[in-house]
Formats: sequence, structure tokens, C-alpha cells
Amino acid sequence: MAINYQKVPSPCYVLDEGLFRKNLELIRSVRDAAGIEIIMAFKAFSMWSAFPIVREYIPKATASSIHEARLAFKEMGSKAHTYSPAYTEREFPTILQYSSHITFNSLSQFERFYPLVQKAGEKISLGLRINPQYSDVETDLYNPCAPGSRLGLIADQLPEVLPEGIDGLHFHTLCESNSINLENTLQAVEKKFGKYLKQIKWINMGGGHLMTRKGYDTQHLIKLLKAFKAKWDVNIILEPGSAFAWETGDLIASVVDIVENSGIKTAILDVSFTAHMPDCLEMPYKPHIKGAHQEPVEGKPTYRIGGNSCLAGDFMGDWSFDKELKPGDQIVFEDMIHYTMVKTTMFNGVPHPAIAIWNDETGLRIVKEFSYEDYKDRLS
Repeated sequence: MAINYQKVPSPCYVLDEGLFRKNLELIRSVRDAAGIEIIMAFKAFSMWSAFPIVREYIPKATASSIHEARLAFKEMGSKAHTYSPAYTEREFPTILQYSSHITFNSLSQFERFYPLVQKAGEKISLGLRINPQYSDVETDLYNPCAPGSRLGLIADQLPEVLPEGIDGLHFHTLCESNSINLENTLQAVEKKFGKYLKQIKWINMGGGHLMTRKGYDTQHLIKLLKAFKAKWDVNIILEPGSAFAWETGDLIASVVDIVENSGIKTAILDVSFTAHMPDCLEMPYKPHIKGAHQEPVEGKPTYRIGGNSCLAGDFMGDWSFDKELKPGDQIVFEDMIHYTMVKTTMFNGVPHPAIAIWNDETGLRIVKEFSYEDYKDRLS
């Protein structure tokens, strides 16, 4: 079965529970076959109403901030593997409270906060983020290894022996990548940081492992991970984000008006690219619209799709449709659950889409609707 879009109000993000569970099953099978740990990255998916489903397969999460760490503890029911580019004295005691692992971005951050960790009542495993200065990611916005990156230590910044108290190393070089990209990264890590791999207990290989994408070679990934673990005798942690919710849900919108200028027809919707689909403009990438032709087709009605904010660049184009669009027509943007929801804003005060879960047996469940108060409470 599939989502019954006629049951969904507009605008609304809808997670398909059945598809979500299939992704979770695959991720768990990779974890078990490779003998590693996989945790969920909140930076890509923090829809906590779905965490009870996640916990059936994957019990832990990674956090990038004080609030994500608290969300892991409160809603996932486990302490977080926490990494942030910079911790503050005000936040760090709370980070300690909600974390089982803490990774530092620099030696100065480690030296600054290690005394507080030592005073903590329970054991917290500490790591350093490294930068192998290699990445296959082509979009600079998402490339943590670009020249001058603020993320992670390069090899010549580390002493011959890792500081006392460091149990692990962490790197993140991928973005919606495949296992070959990981293999290339591991070669760079071994070349630049090989002497440290015998000094640690665990290595966190970050996110970007899009193992649920069609065509991803999971057997190659498993083989790669097992070989690395055997060679270096370390525990391996992966923290994919997009893979969890990849192609598991959509953003349902509606046409509000059709306008024309200089021969270009624009369908204005009740959603905004800049507020509700920011990755489309940041990456940039053109999302798929259900039932539409991804590229213009001669002879078919063709439209630029515009958002409902006042930002001039709040549009993308062009898609062709089999019939003319009119106000009230439904538009379904596919694959809009990972990264999209966590990056939304209430810019311009445009109404924020609701959030829902579709279950084939029980139907649609609206888990969150947004109001004027949600917008007002973000301001002062």
C-alpha cells in the first residue's frame, strides 16, 4: 500500500511508516552483518514522534548540540554520541549529563574541558575529530574537508601519542555517498592517521553512508567495515542521517494561484522553498513532483513552481504536467523527510506545514500542527 494523499491536509509532511521500517531493517542488517554500531544522526532526522519506531531497530543517536543531546536522552531514551565544533562553559555540564561519548573538534577544546569530564561521576568516552583532507563531496557547502575547513584536526596537528583520556577518533567526509567513497576515505585515513589507529578503542566514521539508496552496494560496505575492524582491532561506529528516512515521505502542498510574466507561468503554492525545502536552494537540487515530468516537455503545460514567501528567489523550475494546473490542485514533493524538516524556518511568518505519519493499517495520524503561537514564540 501507499499514502492516500486525498486524506492528507495541505501543507503537510508525511512519513510513510512502512517504507521507514524497510530502511530501518536494512540498516540493522548491515550493523549485524558487519559487527559494528550504527546510530541515528539527528542533524538529518529528528522527528521524535517516530523515535519509538526507530528504537525497535536502532537504540542510540548522535547529537551535534546541547538540544540534540537532550532530545536523545529524553526521547530516544539513551545518552548521545555528541560532537560539536565548539562547546561552551555554560553548555558543557548539560552535554556531560546527556552524553555517553563526546568528541572534540580541537586539542584546545579537549584540554579546556577534560578536567570537567574527569570530575564527572560516570565514565564518558572521549574522542577527537580528525580531518583526512580528502573527500569525494563536490558541493563545498557540504564538504567538511575543503581547504581551510574548521572541522577536525589535520594529521600534523596531533602529537606522536594521543593525549591521555582519548579513546577514539571521529571523521566525517561523506554526503549521500556510496561505499566506494568510504573506501577512498579510509585509504586517506590510514595513510595520514595510521599510527594512531592502534592507540584507540573506537573510530566513528561519521555520516553520509546512503546505504538505503537503490543501487548501494551494502555487501561491499560490510566487507569494507569487517576488514578495517579486523586490521586495526577497533570498534566501528557509523552515524548515517539521510539513510534512515531516505524516500520514506513527502511534502504535500497545493496550488494557490497561477501567474505569468515574460511568457513564464508560475504556480504559487502554499509552501515555500526557502522556509520549507531549504536544501533545494542550498545544494541546489530540483525535487521530484509526483506525476510531473522532471524536465520540460514540448507541448505539455509547463510551470515554474513558486513559494509563498516574499523572497524573490523562492522558486524553482521547470516541470511539465499532463494537464493545466489550477488553484486547489495538489502538488506532492517526493522524498522530503530527511534534512528538509530539520532545516525549516518560519521566515516571513508563512504557515508551517503539519507533520504526520501514515500507517497502512490505521491511516493518517497528525502528530503536529503549527499555529501563530509557534511563530510568535520564536520572536521577542
